[in-house]
Amino acid sequence: MNSALTPTPGMVRLTHLIYGLHAFAVVSALLGSATIILSFIASLPSIVAVVLNYWNRGAVRGTWLESHFRWQIRTFWWTLGWVLIATLLVITIIGIPFALLAVLVVSAWVVYRVARGWWRLADELPMPLPTDGQ
Repeated sequence: MNSALTPTPGMVRLTHLIYGLHAFAVVSALLGSATIILSFIASLPSIVAVVLNYWNRGAVRGTWLESHFRWQIRTFWWTLGWVLIATLLVITIIGIPFALLAVLVVSAWVVYRVARGWWRLADELPMPLPTDGQ
């Protein structure tokens, strides 16, 4: 990623909006009856946020915002993966305590990822990501 490229102000605002949509999903889960991770992957705000990530990621390619888009996308997909694992654990009956633990840990992780990403965005800093050739 060439961080020398500067993103447009519109893309910075869009990235704030995407974090806001994810944060709204988390807060609505805390105030409602859903779990954080289910609200994060299955609520309309988060689904819209991920669609916006994929739709606009070409516009941020080569800028420091690219790392935020990848951070947001990875957070969504990893959360979905853990939900599937927790579901399989619940089906086995014996795995219910492990599934509940996974839900708690992943929920805290989602809150951390949304907060840390939005905080670094506000400071106009890229997100540290592993280099995997994407």
